[in-house]
Amino acid sequence: MIVEMRRGASEEQVNGVVERAHTYGFETQLNIGTDKVVVAILGSDTGRVPTENFAVLPGVQSVTRIMRPYKLASREFKEKDTQVQIGDIVIGGPKVAVIAGPCSIESRDQFLSTARAVTEAGATLVRGGAYKPRTSPFSFQGLQEEGVNLLEEIRQEVHAPVVSEIIDPHHLDEMVEHVDVLQIGARNMANYTLLRAVGRSGKPSILKRGLASTVTEWLQAADYMLASGSAQVILCERGIRTFETSTRFTLDIASVAVVKRDSHLPIIVDPSHAAGHYQLVPTLARAALAAGADGLLIEVHPDPTNALSDGLQSLTFSDFRRLMADLRLIAQAMGRTL
Repeated sequence: MIVEMRRGASEEQVNGVVERAHTYGFETQLNIGTDKVVVAILGSDTGRVPTENFAVLPGVQSVTRIMRPYKLASREFKEKDTQVQIGDIVIGGPKVAVIAGPCSIESRDQFLSTARAVTEAGATLVRGGAYKPRTSPFSFQGLQEEGVNLLEEIRQEVHAPVVSEIIDPHHLDEMVEHVDVLQIGARNMANYTLLRAVGRSGKPSILKRGLASTVTEWLQAADYMLASGSAQVILCERGIRTFETSTRFTLDIASVAVVKRDSHLPIIVDPSHAAGHYQLVPTLARAALAAGADGLLIEVHPDPTNALSDGLQSLTFSDFRRLMADLRLIAQAMGRTL
């Protein structure tokens, strides 16, 4: 349930709500706004306690039960949109973030040339996979530790934050030091150990939607991170499995609108994995921006025909420059900037 405190409620009054929740064996989490505090009371059986038991406490304005399976990611817990701060960059504000780079870091030259090309074209963050979870154990698994070191080198070289996927909690200390945003891939959306570990790190993170997950399940996964202490969670729609085979995955554009309605978390879209083919990526990227996405995650490679992973869905440098020109026009029409 959600306990909304009155404007100007004292710290003692807020603590009174928290202490009462603890007497019932419940956990709590605070959303401290500019003018009021909201207390989330969390537990599997909060329904057994009448809301009146909290409504009577001093400083309480209202008590509401959250009927959704997800709690901390809901609009009921936090009405105002969350904005994730990454250095000077804000995701979830009026400026659309574009995150671009290769699926996998293959070499220093490949990654550096791509990072330079995408930032010169207007990308705000650079992506690059150091550890790659692949469907086949015989596929390229990334440069791993060497790739992480290259992420550090390239972010210093191009003066842009870097994004990379984390696949194992054992890599957390290493990646927190060298990576600005930790990405949790679709295959790990239900890896609750990893979600908790990344949440505890406090590092900004991107949570991709699972291959066959509902929006509700996706937001419940976000709750794992939020409950672990993170307030820096970005959702990423990357397409889901359906009966359709003409694209790699089916991009659920409607999920952008649903998330905007039901959650305070920012949402970006990965058109590359959904499309599976470079010719379709610009169309899906434009559609995502028009639907209200807060950002895009786009694969770009200097030589897609010889890429070690996802070459078919990667844009060339010239493709990316043309797409950025289109996106600027759409952002302007939406009252945003790129």
